[in-house]
Amino acid sequence: MTADDALHPERPDLSYSVVIPTIGRRCLADCLQALAAASGPGPYEVFLVDDRPAADGPLDTRGAGPLTDRLRLLTTGGRGPAAARNAGLREVTTPWVVFLDDDVRVEADWGSRLADDLTAAGPMTVGVQGRLTVPLPADREPTDWERCTAGLQEAAWATADMAYRTQALMTAGGFDERFRRAFREDADLALRMMDAGWKLARGGRSTLHPVRPADRMVSVRAQRGNADDALMHHLHGADWWTRAAAPRGRLPRHLAVTAAALAAAALALAGRRRGAAVAAGLWALGTAEFAWARIAPGPRTAPEVATMIGTSVVIPPLAVRHWAVGRVRHRGAAPWGDRA
Repeated sequence: MTADDALHPERPDLSYSVVIPTIGRRCLADCLQALAAASGPGPYEVFLVDDRPAADGPLDTRGAGPLTDRLRLLTTGGRGPAAARNAGLREVTTPWVVFLDDDVRVEADWGSRLADDLTAAGPMTVGVQGRLTVPLPADREPTDWERCTAGLQEAAWATADMAYRTQALMTAGGFDERFRRAFREDADLALRMMDAGWKLARGGRSTLHPVRPADRMVSVRAQRGNADDALMHHLHGADWWTRAAAPRGRLPRHLAVTAAALAAAALALAGRRRGAAVAAGLWALGTAEFAWARIAPGPRTAPEVATMIGTSVVIPPLAVRHWAVGRVRHRGAAPWGDRA
């Protein structure tokens, strides 16, 4: 990879920079190494945005190799991936900016395929998404967490690998920093760009997104995303799921299961034992259905089954709580580009 490759002398309008938000995970070295090894025109600059709340040492950038002289380090102090991407975006001077997550590995021909994607983009195409591949075990059925990660293969406008026209993105105000997790900030941006008259496309380049290690409570922590869904509902209306090509999720069922649990408790306190038993039965039935829906397609090992049963009890009320808090917290939220 040469400096001339990065500058696209024959097509300066195709020059691009890469922004990678990171919290210092070990997978960052693999991400940088794959990017450095990719064939075709390389990035003019790579902005590595350290979003650790408190850095416990320098980032491992040894994988950057020939990209080392183009590496620019920024810090955002734990403000979330949306804010980290915006920090990198503000420094970009090329016509295109490509956002990568620190846990992906671009394929060997990524640079060449990216050039093809940007060449094919029409004047009203503001963004081009890369194709994500999530490797799953070949010798067993995937776990619940692995299946959730594999859903990225069908996700629309995921910023794990997403190219945008720099100036258009800056004009729109970048990513909405009220999305503090790596969740829905990409869908929000895509909807805002499409509402402004731009088009988004899927490209031909490919990027590997391995399943990152996770503990048994990862699905419980993921329920915080329901607050982000509440913000999306407020900003984009009830049909945002359809327009963003996002899966609807189980919130309506979680509401019903949680309501049954609350009804059972209230009826029991009121001394209405028969009604309490009926409500408790409905709660148990709904919880069992949820647990089986997660167990059935999985490996059905003892640890996985135990995790699915335990978390299926906790998830519905927690999801409802985060959703309700989000509805209250964001009830007066203005669109990101219109904020005062």
